[in-house]
Amino acid sequence: MSVNYASYIDHTLLKADATKEEILKICAEAKEFSFASVCVNPAWVETAAKALQGTSVKVCTVIGFPLGASTPEVKAFETKNAIQNGAEEIDMVINIGALRSGDDVLVQKDIESVVLAAKGKAIVKVIIETALLTQEEKRKACEISVLAGADFVKTSTGFSTGGATVEDVKLMRTVVGPKMGVKASGGVRSFEDMTMMIDAGATRIGASSGVQIMQGLESDSDY
Repeated sequence: MSVNYASYIDHTLLKADATKEEILKICAEAKEFSFASVCVNPAWVETAAKALQGTSVKVCTVIGFPLGASTPEVKAFETKNAIQNGAEEIDMVINIGALRSGDDVLVQKDIESVVLAAKGKAIVKVIIETALLTQEEKRKACEISVLAGADFVKTSTGFSTGGATVEDVKLMRTVVGPKMGVKASGGVRSFEDMTMMIDAGATRIGASSGVQIMQGLESDSDY
């Protein structure tokens, strides 16, 4: 059975200087290749939703991005606003400082606020920013994400000190079990990178290099 690799890809453009023309371009590419979604900053959700209307491509956006240091209430508002504008997938950054401080209650509240705001309207992916965490903290972040009712855990924002690794994806898959989604994001630039992440347990890939990946080419993109 052949694998539909395009359906794994969240075609991503999150740079601060991205223009409307560039957003429309990635939407056109996502339609052409039938990617799972386009992932854009909240300000571009409405633009992307209009461009992708009537297609199978979802609009994904980021919440509390890229630091995760907003309050749960702000993240909940951001989520509701994004959904009103057409988002169907929400990638939220956890409160990394709270996790590293051992404040599991706040971390769970943080994720739950977004899960509740999105309930029945959008799926929630929790970005745990693996590059900043110890092995035990990665495990804890995944465990709390499960308890909070999230749909996915995700490795990275792509804006920190490192991106996805095969080892982290394996760890995350082990902790969350077979039913929850795992998204590898940050530094996935080639078809080979992508297949290694899928083999490790990833069910979604976040990349700005989706077109190059599908063409089996190495990309020099930073994301």
